[in-house]
Amino acid sequence: MSGLSLRNPLITLKQINASPSQTRGMPAELEADMRAYGCHLIQSAGIILRVPQVVMASAQILFQRFYYLVAFQDFPLRSTVLGALFLACKVEEHPQSVLDIINVFDILVKRDRGYPEIAAYEHSMEYFDLKNEMFIAEMQILRKLGFNVQVELPYGLLINYLRSLGLTEHSAIPQLAWNYMNDLLRTPIYVCFQPETIACGVIYLVAHECNVLLPTSPPWWSIFDANEEDVIQVAKATKALYLHSCKRIVPLDIHELDMYNKRTFESHVEVIRKKRWERKEAERNEIGQNNESTAVDALEGRDSANETMTVDKSSKQKKDSGAQYSTAYRHDLRPRRRSSSRSRSRSRSSNVSRRTRLPSRSPSRERRGNGSHHSYSHRRDYDMHGHGYKRSSSRVHR
Repeated sequence: MSGLSLRNPLITLKQINASPSQTRGMPAELEADMRAYGCHLIQSAGIILRVPQVVMASAQILFQRFYYLVAFQDFPLRSTVLGALFLACKVEEHPQSVLDIINVFDILVKRDRGYPEIAAYEHSMEYFDLKNEMFIAEMQILRKLGFNVQVELPYGLLINYLRSLGLTEHSAIPQLAWNYMNDLLRTPIYVCFQPETIACGVIYLVAHECNVLLPTSPPWWSIFDANEEDVIQVAKATKALYLHSCKRIVPLDIHELDMYNKRTFESHVEVIRKKRWERKEAERNEIGQNNESTAVDALEGRDSANETMTVDKSSKQKKDSGAQYSTAYRHDLRPRRRSSSRSRSRSRSSNVSRRTRLPSRSPSRERRGNGSHHSYSHRRDYDMHGHGYKRSSSRVHR
């Protein structure tokens, strides 16, 4: 691949014809199926996680680049898919939970293989194994790619080219071109050509299928810095993509890859499928039995509780009737004391006035003698607590 730059690094013709996996003895058809299935898992998981198409496209391109540098025999497909999606979410600034990524991936694989769709428990050994594989794969992708995770996508170029050619108002061309561009992610096209060439190839194919004539003098692709030969090659690769169906059951780790070479992989998947369904059926029956026993115990407990409530109610009624009789009897025999409400209120008011009410000043008495006028006033002096008093007199001269 080329050095570090803002452009997408491209593989050479030698790397295409002799990939590391084919060099180690893997058939080209199996490698194509494993690449397509890995991209299918990334795309499906991204849709379920509701991440933007940019994240899914970047993860698939990183996945394709990685396996042109290493072999499937050394780095299993399962861990690389997890690591590529986890890394792309970080690069495109749409981080996702580790638990969500692992559970979505695990459910998708189980659905494709016909296993019971049971998510991995957060504290189970299966979850911890997948988590460790994902972290290790992320570090390996960064190491092998030299931390060059720059991905330039052709989606924006496609829209601009369609607008320049006056095809945005067409009823079928924009959507069809967008679909072709997404499906091309399952092929090595994105690591073989630059984004402008891919966009021109898709437009070339869509215009041919919709019988739309495009300018030829000068050729329209030359305006967009694309080569005619490369454009036609991209169009042919797009058509060939739909002639070969993608397998949904491929080896996911090194152990399954060895069984595939020994032609025991399909039987192994079938045995695992039967065992897991039998285990799930046994657990379902056990849960049903436990629910039945719980329901019976609940009914028995309810009956016993009803009996206890009936006994308690009858005893309470007897006790209440006896208490009423004894109370009435005591009231009849007890001597009645008549107390005057007026006397009680009078004594209460006198006590209150004696303790808290301030005394009023006594009227002054005038005394005349020896030609002088004298007045005496009597008052009550209270202590600071308001208790007790003493009588004193003060003489005022006028």
